[in-house]
Amino acid sequence: MAFSSSFSVMFVVVVWMMAGSSSYAQLSTNFYSKSCPKVLSTVESVVKSAVSKEKRMGASLVRLFFHDCFVNGCDGSILLDDTSSFTGEKTAAPNNNSVRGFNVVDDIKAKVEKACPGVVSCADILALAARDSVVILGGPGWHVKLGRRDSKTASFSAANSGVIPPPTATLSQLINRFQARGLSAKDMVALSGAHTIGKARCVLFRDRIYNETNIDTSFAKTRQSSCPRTSGSGDNNLAPLDVATPNSFDLQYFNNLLNKKGLLHSDQILFNGGSTDSLVKTYSSNTKKFYSDFVTAMIKMGDITPLTGSNGEIRKNCRKPN
Repeated sequence: MAFSSSFSVMFVVVVWMMAGSSSYAQLSTNFYSKSCPKVLSTVESVVKSAVSKEKRMGASLVRLFFHDCFVNGCDGSILLDDTSSFTGEKTAAPNNNSVRGFNVVDDIKAKVEKACPGVVSCADILALAARDSVVILGGPGWHVKLGRRDSKTASFSAANSGVIPPPTATLSQLINRFQARGLSAKDMVALSGAHTIGKARCVLFRDRIYNETNIDTSFAKTRQSSCPRTSGSGDNNLAPLDVATPNSFDLQYFNNLLNKKGLLHSDQILFNGGSTDSLVKTYSSNTKKFYSDFVTAMIKMGDITPLTGSNGEIRKNCRKPN
């Protein structure tokens, strides 16, 4: 027994040391407390203003963070514009004509640079803007770990490689893509709950509303009224991901799934007789549990291979390397 308990202690210490040596161990919630004490209030004020003008922007900023972190980690690479000699992530299939909010990030960066030039990374601005968006739309708050640095490049091929699950994904594809990023099936379902806000384009849910059977008939008919069957017709027409409370961060998304009113195939597949059904049921009636698991998953997602220390840089302009 003595051997096994001392072995356990040694094992815990080794695991702790390994965790301590990983890059995200250098992130901390008070990273800018001395170097840029106004960063939190500066980011929040710009996000508040943007979301008050357009509620959808809150969801767009959360999605920007997700799409950034899933491609080579949370490094602000998604923000880099293409140039004549470089193709970044913006025009990759999951992002092209789809991710948005870049102007809001520019506004935040400009104000943060005014307050403390050359200190706060674009990658950290994305993490803060995502949290602030959730809070402003009525969701939970959390302390954001900071200290990420910005990549000097981006990868069109990595963004196009399937690491970001498409709206046509099967349940096993969703679980696998998230697990590849160190996120569990539970994290995946909780993060999917961000679809309690935001909108999607007709081209992404056309097949579901015309061809799938695990869908509420009247819901399908309503969606069909603004999303014609013919490809190329009304492709960019928008519909809310949460038909009940589209601008409130709440648990209604999960109730929609129970009622077969998930807009995307990848939404409804979470409640379709598979391994995640019970979790959807739990979240549909337990706000505290959903919020707690969502926050845990957002923090974990923010820990995906950040650049820290002397890696990367602090971009002056989020759209281009220094």
